[in-house]
Amino acid sequence: MPVLYHFPLDPASRFIRLIMGELQMEAEFIEERTHERRREFLLLNPAGELPVLVEHDGQVVPGAVTIAEYLDETRGLVLGDRRLLPEAPAARVEVRRLISWFGHKFRAEVSEPLVHEKIIKRLLPAEHGGGAPDPGAMRAARANIRYHLKYIAHLLRQRNWLAGDRLTYADLAAAAELSAVDYLGDVPWNEEEAVRHWYATVKSRPSFRPLLADRLRGVAPAAAYADLDF
Repeated sequence: MPVLYHFPLDPASRFIRLIMGELQMEAEFIEERTHERRREFLLLNPAGELPVLVEHDGQVVPGAVTIAEYLDETRGLVLGDRRLLPEAPAARVEVRRLISWFGHKFRAEVSEPLVHEKIIKRLLPAEHGGGAPDPGAMRAARANIRYHLKYIAHLLRQRNWLAGDRLTYADLAAAAELSAVDYLGDVPWNEEEAVRHWYATVKSRPSFRPLLADRLRGVAPAAAYADLDF
């Protein structure tokens, strides 16, 4: 059985978990705390980053984008016309552009600072950067998310889904990032109704259920985190 090394509130890991859910792919999930720098994990991925997929035959696939491409190449065809990475070259470009937008820009400006300040710092010893959250970093991230919500709303005014007429990796990448922030209660859903409706639709899919069941010791999710009618 494949093994996925992940951290519950890591958006990149959540992206892959959503893909695996859409593919109805069974796997063993191992929680990894990268700040511990475990030798066994670093042998799998010297970059020390999540997620990492280890196939049943021992093939190691590191990194969310690499895993997403790998899963499309090895299992994507089973979805037929619901394939999460479209076949048309132009459509694939748009999906990949949005994966990059959410996996790099949104993460750097919103999800990474919020998760780091509210979650990761609690796990780190003081000598490695642990301690109280930085209010300035959190304030900036909360301001940045409004710009991103407006951009998602802009996309949805032109399309049924973020990259076109059907669900793709782009929607899963965006939902994964937002879900981590939503766990922390930092998404102002009342500001963009179209985005809230789109997220509720993605959130209602069976692939999302394991994410809604995530709980971190000492950090309870926001009240509406697991609520499908929020």
